[in-house]
Amino acid sequence: MDNAIQEKIDQWLQGRYDEDTKNEIRKLQNENSSELADSFYQNLEFGTGGLRGIMGVGTNRMNKYTVGMATQGYANYLKKSFSDGEVKVAIAHDSRNNSRFFAETTANVFAANGIKVFLFESLRPTPELSFAIRTLGCQGGVVCTASHNPKEYNGYKAYWNDGGQLVPPHDKNVIKEVEQIKSVDDVKWSGGASNITIIGKEMDEQYIEMVKGLSVYPEVIEKHSDLKIVYTPIHGTGITLVPQVLERFGFKNVHIVEEQQTPDGNFPTVAYPNPEEKETMSIGLQKAKELNADILLGTDPDADRVGIGIKNNKGEWVLMNGNQTAVLAFNYVLEARKEKGIAQPNDMIITTIVTTGMADGLASGNGVACYRVLTGFKWIAEMIRLKEGKENYVIGGEESFGLMIGDKIRDKDAVSAVALLCEMAAYEKDKGKTLFDKLIELYIKYGFYKEDLISITKKGMDGQQQIAAMMEAYRNDPPQSINGSKVLKVLDYDSGIETDMQTRDATPINLPKSNVLQFITEDGSLISARPSGTEPKIKFYFSVKEQLDSAADFDRVNQKLDEKIQAIISDMKLK
Repeated sequence: MDNAIQEKIDQWLQGRYDEDTKNEIRKLQNENSSELADSFYQNLEFGTGGLRGIMGVGTNRMNKYTVGMATQGYANYLKKSFSDGEVKVAIAHDSRNNSRFFAETTANVFAANGIKVFLFESLRPTPELSFAIRTLGCQGGVVCTASHNPKEYNGYKAYWNDGGQLVPPHDKNVIKEVEQIKSVDDVKWSGGASNITIIGKEMDEQYIEMVKGLSVYPEVIEKHSDLKIVYTPIHGTGITLVPQVLERFGFKNVHIVEEQQTPDGNFPTVAYPNPEEKETMSIGLQKAKELNADILLGTDPDADRVGIGIKNNKGEWVLMNGNQTAVLAFNYVLEARKEKGIAQPNDMIITTIVTTGMADGLASGNGVACYRVLTGFKWIAEMIRLKEGKENYVIGGEESFGLMIGDKIRDKDAVSAVALLCEMAAYEKDKGKTLFDKLIELYIKYGFYKEDLISITKKGMDGQQQIAAMMEAYRNDPPQSINGSKVLKVLDYDSGIETDMQTRDATPINLPKSNVLQFITEDGSLISARPSGTEPKIKFYFSVKEQLDSAADFDRVNQKLDEKIQAIISDMKLK
């Protein structure tokens, strides 16, 4: 065992840690020394979004002590930042194993530091936490969730007073404060029970009313209240609010996937509780097929991501990817607002640098501004804050199955997205069209964009180094061509420079620094490389496009785009 690792292990065995924790360490010493080393070789990093990791004992795991130390650092920063008044935080959690325990641990540490805590009575969707922060006038907040990660994971997402996740300078400043907490002895663990207030149904009601207010065409829903909807919460928090919201919107024909309706941190019916995965949505797809439904929707464990299934032009059930969902949702909000006469001249939409280029065409076609920010809804929230009072935000979204409608919350919200997507299906049905018909119509109008994503995982202690080396190689020696098409531009968001590969001219990128590289080729393809901030993996995003002249050409052009993406992946030796 490495001496530095052994020193950390000894500190836990000799320090103020509970006996169950110490016994688990001793068990690993006897039975699995490599797992023990991985549990202690580094400190679980409090990144710009908070914590995320495998649950277990050790400095590199999610447990009472890593959560408590992170909370102490965050509490210290909140008290410094808002020293002239009462500091309040809201806390929520999802259905994962230990999420309630972590939420209560977080609440106790904040409360022991004299901070007023609003703790949800039981599991709630992440977007409701964002809403609660704004509604209750909190200075911060935390949700205990690992989103769509496998069951072994849990996490801790930190929020600021606007209801968005931490952005500069607060993200880095909180990290510095967390790094100052060197020992569990630095943490105030208890003694502030009177500072904790339990919240629940009243906040639910305010949130549901806010979501209902996002409806553009309630009269269309009334006409198609029998729209056949299949919904799966995938054992997560969506079950607490999605059925209520659909009922409040006026939908009367909603079918819950029974096998996945009970919240369960073991996610017994799926390998990954992620609505992006076809396997995860397979039970819902089967039910939708049996019922001949109009639409299938699924939400991840903390109900901030939404997956959507619809019938294609051959009557087969297919899952939309996140870009297709965003395109349909963006277009509906813009088109319906214009048709209803409520569009504003300063309306805007926001998306990210790795989301489909169709968003720009949709915005231009509807006469609204489209802003692109770094990946993550905290940047969308930050752009809303910067534009407040000058431009009117209506919808934002990104390729990772996230949508945020209206500005009353500042994080992605699958609860309101489910309602909006069902309203959209009713709206198109009223016009005699399916959502797939609408998608093809948009492809013909704005160009057929197709995107794909692959993730390469590098596990273990050297995984991060391998990923860093891969990014460094692309930076130092970028490809001159990809799949036979010349690379025209390289955008390095870490250096903040866009390089013209022909002239070598450099142009500044007006966004915060981020470890992302993009290659734009002569044929209009866009390839993005981005290491994950929460897992030992690197993601590659591919976007290609072709002209689509008619619906009859859809299958041919679709296959051509698929082949193009696979050729790019092969040429870059990513598989």
